[in-house]
Parts: sequence; C-alpha cells; structure tokens
Amino acid sequence: MRTSPIRLLMAASIALAASACSLMGPPVRPPPPPKVVRPAPPPAPSLPLPVQSEKFTLAPGQDLVGHLQVVKVLKGQTLTDIGRRFNLGYREMTRTNPGVDPWIPKVGTPVVLPTQFILPDAPHQGIVVNLAALRLYYFPRHKRGAPQVVITHPVGIGRRGFVTPQGVTHVISHEKDPVWTVPHSILVEHAKEGAPLPRVVGPGPENPLGNYALHLGWPGYLIHGTNKPVSVGWRVSHGCVHLFPEDIKQLFYLVPNGTPVRVVNQPYLFGWKSGRLYMVAYGPLKGDKRPWKTEWRRLLPRFITHAERVALRRHKQKINWHRVAELVKAPRGVPAPVSGGEGTGLGTVLAAARPVQNSLPAGSTWNGKKDLPATNAQFHKFYAGVLTPAQRKALAAIDSMPRPARTAHTAAGCSGSHCSGAQAPPGASTSKAQPAADPPGSQQR
Repeated sequence: MRTSPIRLLMAASIALAASACSLMGPPVRPPPPPKVVRPAPPPAPSLPLPVQSEKFTLAPGQDLVGHLQVVKVLKGQTLTDIGRRFNLGYREMTRTNPGVDPWIPKVGTPVVLPTQFILPDAPHQGIVVNLAALRLYYFPRHKRGAPQVVITHPVGIGRRGFVTPQGVTHVISHEKDPVWTVPHSILVEHAKEGAPLPRVVGPGPENPLGNYALHLGWPGYLIHGTNKPVSVGWRVSHGCVHLFPEDIKQLFYLVPNGTPVRVVNQPYLFGWKSGRLYMVAYGPLKGDKRPWKTEWRRLLPRFITHAERVALRRHKQKINWHRVAELVKAPRGVPAPVSGGEGTGLGTVLAAARPVQNSLPAGSTWNGKKDLPATNAQFHKFYAGVLTPAQRKALAAIDSMPRPARTAHTAAGCSGSHCSGAQAPPGASTSKAQPAADPPGSQQR
C-alpha cells in the first residue's frame, strides 16, 4: 500500500515539532513580583498629662492664672465626674460646655476645662469667695520678698432666699466631724415639706456638713465639706459655703484661726496677660438686683482696676466693646482678650485649649478614689424644699445610670452654716444680707 506524499509530509512535520518541543522543555514563567512591605503607620502621639489647677505661684501684679485644657469623655463619665477630677464644680463645667449633656455625654466628646482664672478684685489676703464664680481663693501668708501663692477650689453656695452673705468676717474656730444643730427655721421648712428633720445630726453620711468645718464670725455660717460632692457648684444651701471633701480637708489644716474671709459677688472680671486686657464672664446670679441686662456698659468699667487702665494707656490700646458685649451675652467662664489685636475672640481662645489626657493631674487634692456618698434618699431628706426641679431631675438621672455609685464625701450642697453658737470676734464685720437669727447654738447648712 503506497503512502501518500502528503501524509508523509504531515507526519514529518509533526515529528519535527515534537522534537523541537522536547528540546525546549516546558515554558518558563516569569517570577512573581516581590511583595511590597509598607511600614506601619507611626503610633498616634500620646497626649500630654494635664496640669493641676489648684495652686499657683503669682508674679507681682499677676491676676490671671492657669491654662485652658480640653479632654475627651470616657465611658461612664458625667461632667461632674470630669469636674471633680480637675477640681471644677458643676456650674463651671456646664457653663463652659453648653452643648454637652451633663449626665450622659457621648463618649469621645471634647470637653473644655475652664482651668484658667482671673482672681477676684479683692485684697490678696486670706480667703476670698466670689459667689458669681462659685469659687474660693485662699492666699496664705508669706514672708516679705517671697512670692505670693493662691490656692483655689470650687464651692456651692446659698440658694435664693438663703443667700450667702457678702462682706468681711474671720475664721474663728475649726471642727472635725461636726455636729449639726438644725436651726428652727430649717426645721419648720422641712416639716412643711413633709420631711421632718431631727434637731441634731451627728457625724456620718447623713450629715450635710461633711467631715470638716471652719466656723466664721457670722453666727450660723460655715465653710465646710459635704456628703454629696455632686452638689459642689450648685446653689442649694441655706447660706453656707461647701467644698469637695478633699478640698475642705486641705483648707482645714492650712487655714489658721483669725484668717480674714471676704465674700464678693463679681460676675465679670478683668485681668492683664501678655500685653492685653482679658475679661471673664460668669454672668449674674439669679436674684442679683443690679441692672446688668440694660446697663452693663455703665457697670462694667467699675471692675477695671487703676493698674489695668494704666496698662491700656501704656500699650496704646482701647477696649473692644463689641467683644465685651459678646461675652456679656453668652457667659462661658473663660477669660478672653478684649483689647488689642484682631481675630482673637472667645472662639479662638476655646479652639486653642490644650488637649490633655483625661487623667488625674499630679498634685491634686483628690486621690481619684470613689467614696461612700449619702444616698439620694438621705440627700433629698435634708434638702426637701431646697432643690430646684432641674436639680431633682439631675439627681434622678444619676440614680438611673447603670454604673457604680457616685463618688461623694460629705454633703454636697449643705444648706447653711454650722457655728455651734460661736460669737464673732471683736471687730469682725457682718453682712447686711444676714437672715433673721435662729436661736443660739443652731447652724445653717
């Protein structure tokens, strides 16, 4: 059988192709591209530690101290929790952060700490309480030539109808674990509210005076602690000034008998810093009869000191009354420049607040530990007829929180004084605002 030439040619071609493939071997694939290892992003820079805002050393003529700081809310915190950590009262925190829910703030929310202060326009001697600022300043005695130091703490004060008197008095005695002899007027008030009180309340968690008290020359008025720290920064007392438990303990051992105590009501203050005049606005307290709303432009210049007027002339500056008007209209409790330069209003100041860690500052009076407070039932018992509807709602909100019991030392917002009938020392001035006297031996709270 003869093979077709065409078939022979096709067979030869296939054989040739097969031999060629066997000589070349399998096709060579290119190596995979090398993996690109990207460096890990650098860790976020850690925030600086906060600066304590309780004690300051003053330069000659200095009347503005501290620095604004800002932190972010941590899980489970309220504004009062943050305030106590940084030695700030309830009203200070809410006034500076008006858009933040004080009881259930969102985690991560920036909160400005108003830890910059303009000192009251008063002699830098002894204790000075500025009612409008809800803050106390203590100027210890110092040797000639040594720098002046100021220690400052938030306070709670008397409510309307039982205002904390203004004027000058002195510390006349100290009492640890005070016993509260309830004034007749308070007994009657509580009886009307259906929450009768005992005539005498001994030391313990039910005592709104706390663990320490400084008796003043004004009969029936004290500077003392509290069994409900959340009330520091509120107007809930019958006239006394109360502090966080840790703050009154510090003052108890620092302040000697005979120390002058000045109580002022200065809702607006001016101070000098870095060649400019600053102003802080706390706003007038309810019940302040001065015509702030209509005549603030006439009243405010009275708070500008002679030294500040001289400094304005020396620096050839004028007060920017437009900026002043903005602060008066919306008090935030934050010093802002009102002379010289442009574009440095309150908004700029707040934006420049220094971000810091939300941790207890070194050197604080508080150790950061929770303590056993009075229960809200105890607190309401002693403040029936005193708390406003908003304050009752606030306490109810605290009770409903799914978290550990709030920190409290002694009675926050005690109402009145606890003088044990002590008489004023010779020469001690008294206030025209004092209410009618209760029987000897009784104390406000």
